[in-house]
Amino acid sequence: MAMSTMEVQTIVLAHDREGTSVLFKVLSAFAFRDISLTKIESRPHRHRPIRLVDDANVGTAKHFEYMFYIDFQASMADVRAQNALAEIQEFTSFLRVLGSYPMDMTPWDAAPSPSSSSSDQQQRG
Repeated sequence: MAMSTMEVQTIVLAHDREGTSVLFKVLSAFAFRDISLTKIESRPHRHRPIRLVDDANVGTAKHFEYMFYIDFQASMADVRAQNALAEIQEFTSFLRVLGSYPMDMTPWDAAPSPSSSSSDQQQRG
């Protein structure tokens, strides 16, 4: 059975030297194409956690450089995802697709059914 684009999740990693200001542009690229995001995670860049920046170049202002992990509901075969990532690549210093995988769309019921809880008790007793 072929999967639709809504049953696939893709993870990308993006980085920009300007810190978190790029996040709005990244979100806009997905929103403009009606692609749902399921997770956004930011982490300080491992090799350059703090960057000194100011107009006088004397190193008085500091900010972190971040890596953004972004999960979205679309396959890389989806033209919308390809266009969103092409746009994001224009204003980030690093972009990598980590992979796509099928999503489990099975509904989950947190409340056990009354018949299963009584049968569980009988098996324990």
